[in-house]
Amino acid sequence: MKNFLSFFCLLFVACLSSQTHRFIYELQLKMDSTESDYQKFNMNLDINSKYVKFYGRNLLIADSLNKKLGNMDNKHVDMNGQVIKRKVNTADNENFINIKFEYYSFKTNDKVNWNITNETKQVQNYTLQKATTKFGGRNWIAWFNKDIPFNEGPFKFSGLPGLVFEISDTGKNFNYHLVKSQELPTIYPTEDFLESNFGNKAIPINEKQKQKLLLEFYNDPFSFERTNFSKTNNNNLNINIGGKEIHSIDELNTQVKNMQEIIRKYNNPVEIDKAIHYKN
Repeated sequence: MKNFLSFFCLLFVACLSSQTHRFIYELQLKMDSTESDYQKFNMNLDINSKYVKFYGRNLLIADSLNKKLGNMDNKHVDMNGQVIKRKVNTADNENFINIKFEYYSFKTNDKVNWNITNETKQVQNYTLQKATTKFGGRNWIAWFNKDIPFNEGPFKFSGLPGLVFEISDTGKNFNYHLVKSQELPTIYPTEDFLESNFGNKAIPINEKQKQKLLLEFYNDPFSFERTNFSKTNNNNLNINIGGKEIHSIDELNTQVKNMQEIIRKYNNPVEIDKAIHYKN
């Protein structure tokens, strides 16, 4: 946080000439809403003169290693469902998602309607103001700073008259906290890990197609392995799934049921109103 505070001493001068403002948030989320444990992730919010991008920092780490080593051997699949890109000062988001072996993008308009209150609190040297909204089927409380000239925040939470420092849903499933910032002298390239996923270029689809693909994956998450069994017509074919050797269709069906249970258990997206209702 010290680096973050000292950075903003020069922000108003730097923002006129710098190319990428990077804000790093710690995200605490519940993969399963019925549990009390949180998983923690670092997320990047990159703002340049044209675009706003939000993505998991592990994607950046894998890309940096590839650039350093001159290969594409390091890969990462973001499972948060929070990889997005939008034009500055708009609510038109391009969303990116991995479904099995493919990488897809789909567009949404996500205007957030805020209720700005008079309540404030002090965080170190910053006065934060409270705002509330209902978005994605959840109620949210945000704390923003009017002195920082970006009407942006993590994920799709833009539109406030200042940068969002903190935001949580009232059910405490998702908690974002600003922890650090960086000033980059150029527009940081993301085409290898955001617009495409380490060699897999994003395939444009719509929301209906996305739902269909996710349901197809749920109904048979190991369809590729099942096809191998069918092609060989050999019930003794050995297939490895998650380190476990599968020797028969019956064993494969057991793995399918296990995977379906996991998918149902961790079906807790940010936009809960768009969650798929999987059948047992």
